[in-house]
Amino acid sequence: MTRVDPAGRRRAREAALQMLYQSEIGRAGAYETIATFWPANDPASEVGDDLRAFANGLVRETLARVEETDRLLAGHAHNWRVERMAVIDRLVLRLGATELLTHPETPPKVVINEAIELARTFSGDESVPFVNGVLDGLRKELERLRAEGPGLKENP
Repeated sequence: MTRVDPAGRRRAREAALQMLYQSEIGRAGAYETIATFWPANDPASEVGDDLRAFANGLVRETLARVEETDRLLAGHAHNWRVERMAVIDRLVLRLGATELLTHPETPPKVVINEAIELARTFSGDESVPFVNGVLDGLRKELERLRAEGPGLKENP
């Protein structure tokens, strides 16, 4: 079993969120975003290769699953259309939803707590209960679907 560095993973998730924001605002794809992010934000290569790979993977997976995650999030964001959410809140939710879908080895509680911390850091305290509620609802739905049997794809 590989030892996980929680502080490093948190930094990788922060980097992933920043790359998603760069992609959203700059209308750039995953490849371009990743290629330009690291030289500008970690020129001394302080973030190790494994954590960069984790962050880059989250970015690629999140951008590849936008339609799927938005559809899932819409079912739990009562009275909110995903496209009308604050940009950071939407990106935090997409990132958390993607990690819930594609990284079953990470406990859902960890994914949700990390998303809450991202919302608290990059958005604001008012976003915390919203992100918590939406992702917890999604977690419950995914657990129910997985318990019902095969059919839910985790990794494409």
